[in-house]
Amino acid sequence: MSDLPSGDGASAGPSLTEEEIRAEAELLDTAERQRTQIRQTTSVYPRMTFEEAYRVQAAWLDIRQARGEQVIGHKIGLTSRAMQQAMNIDTPDSGFLTDAMAFSPGEPIASADFCDLCLEVELAFVLADDLSGSDLGIDDVLDATDHVTAAVELIAARSFRTDPATGRTRTVIDTIADNAADAGIVTGGRPIGPRDADLRWVGAIAYRNGVAEETGLAAGVLDHPANGIVWLARRYAEQGLSLRAGQVILSGSFTRPMPVAPGDEFSFDFGPLGSFSVPIV
Repeated sequence: MSDLPSGDGASAGPSLTEEEIRAEAELLDTAERQRTQIRQTTSVYPRMTFEEAYRVQAAWLDIRQARGEQVIGHKIGLTSRAMQQAMNIDTPDSGFLTDAMAFSPGEPIASADFCDLCLEVELAFVLADDLSGSDLGIDDVLDATDHVTAAVELIAARSFRTDPATGRTRTVIDTIADNAADAGIVTGGRPIGPRDADLRWVGAIAYRNGVAEETGLAAGVLDHPANGIVWLARRYAEQGLSLRAGQVILSGSFTRPMPVAPGDEFSFDFGPLGSFSVPIV
């Protein structure tokens, strides 16, 4: 079984069987491999809970690990107040990162390899030590971090964001089952120590084809980008799990998602943390 925590929401008892959980994970996996979007999970299971959505996510990770993929870290999403209000929730969500999801700066990324690909601007924390505990704070995260680096998350939607037949929009439950929309990570620039800068004031400019498209400050992530990691580590600790040394933790986006098209040339300027490009083919 994958080493992932279950969800935040309380449940009156699981309504999905293990066979249904596994079948939903297999559908999402097939959608990704065939680059074909599927119906939303909650269109079939409208009463699915947070816990069940995370069980689908964990089952999907099991499938990928059985193919030989290795977990390299985690992503944290829905960290901004605007996104939480849009999704009618008051908590972030999380997903997994595997080695098959890691891309290098400047490496061409084929948009056709993903379902409805977008890019988001983030900071990534690389852990030097395991991180666990229900009473962690920002200083604990910084103490456990080897370095912080500029990052871009690739996000995708294996289930329709808006169903073309019904107009139904997907919910946060659908997104969690779909690995919190995570599809990949690009890291680059110049890594810094976790206390070499006030991380709240780290900013970035995202350029599309030479035009500044998005700007933001890392304080947009729960007032400090380490706060998302505090949330995730506490959630793990509740179930006897920990974030592990060497893992990469995407702390949450501080820009809007940017849709991509073949031929787009994205570049990201993180000021003192350096710059890198992501060409789309």
